[in-house]
Amino acid sequence: MERTVTAVREEGLRCRVRAGAYSLVVDEPESVGGTDRGPQPTELFLASVASCFTLALAYSAGKRGIEPDAVEVDATGVYDGPRFATVKITARVTGVEDEDLTMIVRAAERVCYVTNTLRRPPEIEIACS
Repeated sequence: MERTVTAVREEGLRCRVRAGAYSLVVDEPESVGGTDRGPQPTELFLASVASCFTLALAYSAGKRGIEPDAVEVDATGVYDGPRFATVKITARVTGVEDEDLTMIVRAAERVCYVTNTLRRPPEIEIACS
């Protein structure tokens, strides 16, 4: 199975990304030549980490018959030149006993596609036409 999203440049350093039935703008700040009309690619990367881990926590809890009051996840990237050296995930899950939370987090780590991809990075192939 494969999944593809497409980005098309619109103006300057702004592009529109088509992901399934959805469309979103990705841009850079005006200070570096963008129009500041959308999140930066690195912010979308962190959004992928945070959202995937949030959903993995919710899924893992639900599979165990646990319904948290709230699940909120921050993903913070620490820059090291043109990459992140570290991505820190901070999860806040309320309404769950500590022993259940430990189990849910471990399960979420197993099912989160984004963090699993980062732990075992895929090869990157670039083709131009």
